[in-house]
Order: sequence, then structure tokens, then C-alpha cells
Amino acid sequence: MRRIIQLLSFVSLSLLLSIGYAADNLKTMEGKPAALSDFTGKGKWTVVILWASDCHVCNAEAEQYIQFHEDNKDKHAQILGISLDGQAKLDAAKDFIKRHDVTYTSLIGEPQDVATLYSELTGGHWVGTPTFLIYDRTGKLKAAQPGAVPAEIIEGFIRDNELAAKPK
Repeated sequence: MRRIIQLLSFVSLSLLLSIGYAADNLKTMEGKPAALSDFTGKGKWTVVILWASDCHVCNAEAEQYIQFHEDNKDKHAQILGISLDGQAKLDAAKDFIKRHDVTYTSLIGEPQDVATLYSELTGGHWVGTPTFLIYDRTGKLKAAQPGAVPAEIIEGFIRDNELAAKPK
């Protein structure tokens, strides 16, 4: 029985350490450590796009998310990108940003770390790119959605949640 308790304690500790590892393993495109919490809960909605430079949908839909960011960054919402290209494809991620003239901040992480982070945050299984995480003004995760989501749907989701949060 004592061995089982020790094993469970070890497994629990390993899980807790791996959660911290995945959450803290993001970097700026310049290689500086960064965390999701550096960008959420700052009084604006934060729409996190998990993307990859070789994702056809990410490339096809990039312009609408850049426009969403530009239209809302000084108001109530911002976009944060997280590339799953990892350090091995850092140049490809930077090329994606340059090619699409991305104006929002993008971080980069190793694919397995970002997938683990997604699973830890949502309790769901990682599907692929693009994937969206939407955080409210306080930094609470309000939605997670794999696949392309039109910017109008994101704007409507934020608007509906803002209206629902207003005292009646």
C-alpha cells in the first residue's frame, strides 16, 4: 500500500511539473521566455490563435485575423498568435509573419508542448491548426475551438458575452 501511495505521489508530482513545463516553454520570436499569462487578463479579450507556417487554413485565413486585431486592438480585444513550428522551423514561422504582414504578437513553442498546453487548459484532445482559445477581460478561458472560425463569429461571441455579463 505504501508503494502505491508513493507511486501516485510521484505521478501527481510529475503531472504538475509537466503542466508548468508546457505553460512556461513558450518563447518570443526573438527567443525570450514568454507565457500565455503575460497577454491575458489585462482588461481586453484575448483571442489566441494556435497556428503553423505550413497550415493551409492558417495561411488562407491569416488576413481576416490580422484585420480583426487591427480593428479591435485599441478597443476591447486583441489577437495573440502561438506558432507550433518550434525552434526547428523558426525561420518558417518568421517568414509566415513577414509574408502575411502579421501585426499581432506571435509566440513560438514546440508542437508537443503547445498540444500539451492546449489539453491542460481545455481538458480536450489536441486536434490541429488552426485552433482558437478565447479569454475574457479577466483572463478566464471562455472558449476553445479547433478549425477556422470567421472573425465575425469571434466578434459576435465577444459581444454576446459582454452583454450577458452586464448587470440587469
